[in-house]
Amino acid sequence: MQKIVNAVMIGAGHRSLIYGDYILENPDKIRLIAVAEPNPERRRQAAELFHLKEDACFSDADALYASGVAADLVINGTMDRYHVETTLPALRAGYDVLLEKPICATRGELELLVKEARRSGSRVMVCHVLRYASFYQEIKKRLAAGEIGRIISVHSEENISYHHMAACYVRGRWARRDQCGSSILLAKCSHDIDLISWYLSDTAPVFATSFGGIRTFCAQNAPEGAGMRCLTDCKIEDQCPYSAKNNYLTKNQWTPYVFGDREKAGTITREEKIESLRTDNPYGRCVYHCDNNVADHQTAMFQFENGAVATHTLNVSPKACRTVHIVGTKGEICGTMEDNYFLVRRHNLAADCDYWEEKVEAAVTAADRHGGGDYNLMDDCVNVVLGKKPSISCTDLEDSVHGHLMVFAADEAMENGVGVKIEKI
Repeated sequence: MQKIVNAVMIGAGHRSLIYGDYILENPDKIRLIAVAEPNPERRRQAAELFHLKEDACFSDADALYASGVAADLVINGTMDRYHVETTLPALRAGYDVLLEKPICATRGELELLVKEARRSGSRVMVCHVLRYASFYQEIKKRLAAGEIGRIISVHSEENISYHHMAACYVRGRWARRDQCGSSILLAKCSHDIDLISWYLSDTAPVFATSFGGIRTFCAQNAPEGAGMRCLTDCKIEDQCPYSAKNNYLTKNQWTPYVFGDREKAGTITREEKIESLRTDNPYGRCVYHCDNNVADHQTAMFQFENGAVATHTLNVSPKACRTVHIVGTKGEICGTMEDNYFLVRRHNLAADCDYWEEKVEAAVTAADRHGGGDYNLMDDCVNVVLGKKPSISCTDLEDSVHGHLMVFAADEAMENGVGVKIEKI
């Protein structure tokens, strides 16, 4: 009979609870035995959801670790800036760790974490869930099989929907790097940069440059008639795609972020929502008059040790989607994840056609989070903790380092207007 993995949760927020859904659906594989969460309402909800007794619920990670709870795995879903300080004690205590991306906000923190992981021998898996989406898994398999030869170049795009950008990176908790700890390239595109380093896992990145900044969401770009808050003094609210009234009251988008725990508990009325957006709710602010300081567009370029090159572009778009185009010595792979398929093309010597093309289906349902990646990640994590062979997608800490180094270098390059050499850890 297979051993059941005993897990503890640090931070009972949105991402942790997605992995918690997997736990609830797979009681024969993994169970949650303790939680640490500073917010008392979230802590109560987690206790109720996972049937935890009071002595298994803690206000912070330090208290949980001090209790000496016997577990196999720590699921760390804290905010970015707390990742390293809450993971180091877990490694020192001998726990394996599933760590939400990004790993950390600085190269110095990354060096510290890698050093401790190497010393302790504990395993750290990073939640780069897109590696586990069938779309990207199939691409990786084709690359590993040599179907398009050696990789010459990679280009990817992440197109963030306009309402997602406004909710999270203009009005929300990831809008200011000094508060959340991460740039937008790290917070939003670390998935995509990780995929690039994964495609090129047999070589290391050596150089980066990047361009971007804030061009849309700033005061000088405010249209005539814009006010300071959507529901108070804006004359064009009914024409604005970023309207707090339309997005958060009519369409009910991002409401757990906008209205917090009371929204999750169903205890806030529509009238109270309206009043909060009129007064002190940061999500009621005009997107052109917020205090955001992360970029709203960015293009990063990388060179690898073997001569391959890669670019990644972050856009704000009407349609949210991720695209990829990989060119090799024998062909190319291109596709959009949300289309649920990609194309493989190779050179064709036949007289009737210039190239051979195959359509590779990688379908997922609308309910599959991150293209099915979230649950596939958890499956792999359980297997790794039990000492079984990891999948091709495994996001071991050592294998996730290059992607983070690429992001750190690209952000430095953009901020200082220079190219940056990427030093290995």
